Amino acid sequence: MHDEQLLRYSRHILLPGIDVEGQEKLLQACVLVVGVGGLGSPVALYLAASGVGKLVLVDDDKVELSNLQRQIAHQTSDIGRAKVESGRDAVVALNPDIEVELIAERLAGDVMLAAVKGVDVVVDCSDNFATRFALNQACVRTRTPLVSGAAIRSEGQLSVFDFRRAESPCYRCLYSPDAGDEQLNCSEAGVLAPIVGVMGSLQALETVKVLTDFGETLTGRLLLLDGATMECRTLKLGKDPSCPVCGRQ
Repeated sequence: MHDEQLLRYSRHILLPGIDVEGQEKLLQACVLVVGVGGLGSPVALYLAASGVGKLVLVDDDKVELSNLQRQIAHQTSDIGRAKVESGRDAVVALNPDIEVELIAERLAGDVMLAAVKGVDVVVDCSDNFATRFALNQACVRTRTPLVSGAAIRSEGQLSVFDFRRAESPCYRCLYSPDAGDEQLNCSEAGVLAPIVGVMGSLQALETVKVLTDFGETLTGRLLLLDGATMECRTLKLGKDPSCPVCGRQ
């Protein structure tokens, strides 16, 4: 690291669990952020601020007025622009040293597999079960850690699926594809603006922990937060031996 980086990341370097070695790991890391909306906005901004060397931002959507209530990477002047472009601008404005790659399409099939294979961590900030299940399967195949978050109404949940660890469950162990029939989205159910900021920030925290081996990640645990009552619970997750995705891994 050069002198300017030593100063920029000095508060990380002061932490015994990160130090210079951990910050170097962040600078050399590449993270795939799938979705640059309510969750993806704080994820991208905090990972950029933390010094993650390369971010791959994925989103096929454009900024709308209704997004601005919670998607803090975008400004009023960005309405009509691709979210990956305005997201990139916000990231670069915060930390010009960060490399940003844009994928302005919905990942699927071999394209998704190639994108997952080329990164150190995948952060799932998507808003649909089809993408979540596909990302999980790609991460299982490539043994890429997956940080999965979600928020709706005033509630959020978060877990880490670290496929470098044999005992780690996967997203499919937790949810069945049949759950997609009851899928809710913000346009139908509403969402309290700060809850996506809280959950996205926690996703960024877990990503930094995975990359630096700092602390203890949420692997094998599910965090549930009710923003209306500020009640937080952590449930243990076990690997399902009959899981069709990871059961034979």
